Amino acid sequence: MHQYLLFSPEVAAARAAGKAIVALESTIISHGMPYPQNVQMAREVEQIIRDGGAVPATIAIIGGKICIGLSEEQLELLGTSPDAMKVSRRDLPFVLSQSRLGATTVAATMICAELAGISVFVTGGIGGVHRGAETSFDISADLQELAQTSVAVVCAGVKSILDIGLTLEYLETHGVPVVSVGQRGFPAFFTRESGFNADFQLDTPSEQAAFIRTKWALGLKGGIVVSNPVPAAEAMPKDEIDAITLQALGEADAQGVTGKNVTPFLLSRIKALTEGRSLVTNIALVKNNARCGAALAVAMLGA
Repeated sequence: MHQYLLFSPEVAAARAAGKAIVALESTIISHGMPYPQNVQMAREVEQIIRDGGAVPATIAIIGGKICIGLSEEQLELLGTSPDAMKVSRRDLPFVLSQSRLGATTVAATMICAELAGISVFVTGGIGGVHRGAETSFDISADLQELAQTSVAVVCAGVKSILDIGLTLEYLETHGVPVVSVGQRGFPAFFTRESGFNADFQLDTPSEQAAFIRTKWALGLKGGIVVSNPVPAAEAMPKDEIDAITLQALGEADAQGVTGKNVTPFLLSRIKALTEGRSLVTNIALVKNNARCGAALAVAMLGA
């Protein structure tokens, strides 16, 4: 599989030196935020990881290769190109074989990170079971990937646009542990609390690393959700975001938005309805996850 991997000079040097590496997805750049905030966020998140003692490896599909670590020009390309495909597990062979430009989702980034030997991945929030999934069967491929791909995913929980209870039930059924940082409650992306609890609370990077290493040492393959709540100063009020989410969901339904277009539509509408405050929260939580992920990646080296 290494014929498809292309490491940036920075990541290649980190691999050779045995340094901690943190994977980053690229859909958040291409589909998750508007330009230029998306590219600026990506650069700042990469620097936070460097400041934390690890090396960032933003992942994307460019020129028929899985690029592990991107240049400034490649980040700009992803942030501005209307042709970037949103790539999940099913899309990887097509985008690679057709040499298309592809931005990796949580699921695809996990696959690529595991191929590259990277065990810690930082994102904003994972996908989950969509509301109404009992009739639409709309369940993110992220969840199945967590069940089978051995990468620890640091996130701010799942977005309130999803059915959080069913998402946690799905993860439990598939044996995916959900760990929380600094609180027992499972966060809901824009807010610190979802009304549900994580399975385990592990506050320090060393505890998290020991847990992860133990899981894999037992032969228990699959990922771990490390849920890290958005800082209180940047969190949005739960009642407000819940009401706005319901309004945006109604608009999506009325306009016939379905499938992989739902999440970008909802995030765009939530940004508009909050007059941009949700984007500020989104950027803050990603940066906070980068700090958590860098510390975890460093701890994993000594676990």
